[in-house]
Amino acid sequence: MKTRIIPKLSLRRVSRSLPRATRSSYPGPIIVSARFASGVSQPPGSDYVSFPGAVKSAFTNDLKFTLPSDHPTLPTYRVADQDGNIVDHSFEQDLSEEEVIQLYKKMLMISIMDVIMFDAQRQGRLSFYMVSAGEEALSVGSASVLEKEDVIFCQYREQGVFAQRGFTLHDFMNQLFANKLDKSCGRNMPVHYGSKELNIHTVSSPLATQIPQAAGAAYGLKIQRINDPSLPPRVVAVYFGEGAASEGDFHAALNIAATRSCPVIFICRNNGYAISTPTLDQYRGDGIASRGIGYGIDTIRVDGNDIWAVREATKKAREMALQDGGKPILIEAMSYRVSHHSTSDDSFAYRARVEVEDWKRRDNPLSRLRKYMEAKGFWDEAKEKEAREGTRRDVLKAFSQAERERKPPIRSMFEDVYEELTPELRAQMKELRDHLEKYPDEYELGEYEGGKNSLDS
Repeated sequence: MKTRIIPKLSLRRVSRSLPRATRSSYPGPIIVSARFASGVSQPPGSDYVSFPGAVKSAFTNDLKFTLPSDHPTLPTYRVADQDGNIVDHSFEQDLSEEEVIQLYKKMLMISIMDVIMFDAQRQGRLSFYMVSAGEEALSVGSASVLEKEDVIFCQYREQGVFAQRGFTLHDFMNQLFANKLDKSCGRNMPVHYGSKELNIHTVSSPLATQIPQAAGAAYGLKIQRINDPSLPPRVVAVYFGEGAASEGDFHAALNIAATRSCPVIFICRNNGYAISTPTLDQYRGDGIASRGIGYGIDTIRVDGNDIWAVREATKKAREMALQDGGKPILIEAMSYRVSHHSTSDDSFAYRARVEVEDWKRRDNPLSRLRKYMEAKGFWDEAKEKEAREGTRRDVLKAFSQAERERKPPIRSMFEDVYEELTPELRAQMKELRDHLEKYPDEYELGEYEGGKNSLDS
């Protein structure tokens, strides 16, 4: 295929710059050079330097280093205070009372499910779990203003994102127990959810790998719209913690997104700890938000425990990300990790128990929204009790059903790599079947759908 090189053109203006005949008849892809005039040369006697990355930087004869203390800490946007009182008086509730209640119930469901599944792991009924206590408003609130067509990359505390997008309790439980109804056929660790139907990529264990993947996906969406303007505008949202922002993948992703003007929303939940490492031991500087500014990315810091602030910020971020052909946005949401990092962690080994209890009492995302609803008159103690009891019953019912289901067919471990099984894979299947027949009493084959017969070729 021939490639037509169009030098020195802005990517977002290429369709207007090409001749009409070229646009309508040229069969190959258009590769646009990003090599603009460098601007290194400048008129004699200029009072500023014009250089890529430092456009119109004024000359000075004052030898002075810029210090972090010279700049004020970035503010944290909030709509409601810890008691649920509205402090941003320009805020207007854009949801009906029933819609607000549904958001609250999603947060409540995640909170209750987390407690039950954490206990289940301690009982040996589940191999692993990660809770998201203290971060429910961030995940549910941000997901509630994204479009279904938007693509999402999660880390492993975004149960609320999945729930808000339509992931059911049965979907959660089937994945956690890796049974035959699990869409990933039991191949992933617990909490590594994913859903093609909901446009959410499967969670990966390696830290921060999803961030550059999201930047690349956003660039792909941008190119798709350039080639077919009739496609609906879409963004990519990627979630990660401040610990992941210490990985090189984070910096690579921001740089890619900024230089390629990708419509991606980076959502960092700064919850105070990366596994056992507090933020003070991770970095110096003004949080994660200051890094976005350093990469030339529009940035905001919000109160992650305030669902209204999260919604307003994400809603505006999506709008901005689609402007001018696309651009990245960074949201740093300040929350607190109330729970342990995972079921394999004891956070009281590196933080005081009183610190956690203080946060639970002082600022909880659920209690803040609940106080707001009670002040508005459409929620009360009776409704709270009914919602909690009903949700707990639903979680336990889904738990029980998923735990009783058989495991996926043994054959599934060989599938979904090639369209058809290769001769090598068929030989391995036969070898495994022969092994199981030789030692029938060593394996609980009844736990697997179809038993050893699923290995028949």
